[in-house]
Amino acid sequence: MEFIKELLSHISAENVVRGGYIIMAIIVFAETGLLAGFFLPGDSMLVTAGVFAARGDLNIYTLIALLTVCAIIGDAVGYAIGRQAGKALFSRPDSRFFKKKYLDETHAFYERHGGKTIIFARFVPIVRTFAPTIAGVAAMPYSRFVIFNVFGGFFWVFSMTMLGYLLGSFVPDIDKNIDKVIIVIILISILPIVWKAVQERFFKPKVVPVVEASNQNFEQPKSAAEPPEQVR
Repeated sequence: MEFIKELLSHISAENVVRGGYIIMAIIVFAETGLLAGFFLPGDSMLVTAGVFAARGDLNIYTLIALLTVCAIIGDAVGYAIGRQAGKALFSRPDSRFFKKKYLDETHAFYERHGGKTIIFARFVPIVRTFAPTIAGVAAMPYSRFVIFNVFGGFFWVFSMTMLGYLLGSFVPDIDKNIDKVIIVIILISILPIVWKAVQERFFKPKVVPVVEASNQNFEQPKSAAEPPEQVR
């Protein structure tokens, strides 16, 4: 509860409007482009911004255009980090803002969904921060990555801000109860993480360490005589 209270204090109506487009652009970029940005409130901030765009405090078109560009650039930076310095990152010790297990979990997500991870991960906290880095380490062709990145970035920003915009347009006094809306968004966004924890607790799926997986091109050979398949 303390975490939620602290989060709400930073994404209140006043802070969203006062911070304006620049602060929101920095947050979206940092959450998707910097490995230390996994704790930032992307989903909740976008919905909140949409609500206050409906109220007239922000321009919805400027909001969507600017934040989409920042989301796309952020993922591109994450991809470059994974492509150029991936193995060095995997040897980093854990810290307050970096946990190697997040890379392992994102790799498992990548193994299940392939290139579509870049789209799906936009809606999963933590995973969206590390997904482009994993794609870079996996040597996904950049031309393929760009397609997923552009579509995923636009769809994430558009859907979240428009959700807030519609709530602000059709639900009376929603801006006076934005804290409740944010809590609902947070709960929905962490459902995949909760489900993953349940699976690990009761079904214990095997997660391949990222360093080992990267040395195997993120695919296990079907037999000793067969080379690993190309990354999807």
